[in-house]
Amino acid sequence: MTTSSYIPPKVWQFDSENGGAFAAINRPTAGARSQTTLPRGQHALQLYSLATPNGIKVTVLLEELLELGFDAADYDAWLIDIRSGAQFGSDFVAINPNSKIPALLDHSTNPPTRLFESGSILLYLAEKFGVLLGNSSAERTEILNWLFWQMGSAPFVGGGFGHFYVYAPEKFEYPINRYAMETKRQLDVLERQLAQQPFIAGDSYSIADIAIWPWYGQLVLGQLYNAAEFLSVHEYPQLQAWAARIAARPAVARGLRVNRNWGPEALQLPERHSRSDF
Repeated sequence: MTTSSYIPPKVWQFDSENGGAFAAINRPTAGARSQTTLPRGQHALQLYSLATPNGIKVTVLLEELLELGFDAADYDAWLIDIRSGAQFGSDFVAINPNSKIPALLDHSTNPPTRLFESGSILLYLAEKFGVLLGNSSAERTEILNWLFWQMGSAPFVGGGFGHFYVYAPEKFEYPINRYAMETKRQLDVLERQLAQQPFIAGDSYSIADIAIWPWYGQLVLGQLYNAAEFLSVHEYPQLQAWAARIAARPAVARGLRVNRNWGPEALQLPERHSRSDF
């Protein structure tokens, strides 16, 4: 293991030249940095997001609701380019003071309901339309167990493993090993769960699957961080089979494209305003 000569100072100071993929926009302060007006489309549900794993959760759920026949789930999806700092515009910060995507406004209420944090948005929409939350108190509780597990665990995968394996300006052995170990432990948690039942929280597809798949499903399918070989994802056959089943759902295929502005052009849909956009 390599060692570092870095010794933390007594008082941390912000260094704007700290490097990394997001160094140009990272700051230790919150709040709006520019005055901006967010667009609004014709639907009650207005989504402001990007097709990161957290953004994909919401677009997949919205497409699943439409697949189930809920016309009121139709939505406008507007691109928020986080690399350019669009999440720090005043209108966006008014929805999410934490300046993270996704953010949603529901104009079917008066005043409009603001929603931020992907888990909160999934729970709100599932309750609003009365689906994908189980058919009993026990089923709902188990689904929420796994929803909150994902919300608490994914930062180790994204902010930990993904950051040091992909986005950090230099490769360091200790943090990569630390977060690879934790990521594999989480994959093993899911592998053991899926050895007992077809979906994360039981016998039925739910918002637990929708929350977990964009992170862990994409990871074991080789679609996240280009890390499938590094993490030996073949060691999780139940998780891989579940991930493939979820990926085959038409609503998931559509949801993956929304608010995506990179990769193959056929898979990009930076804005979405109607079902015909696909």
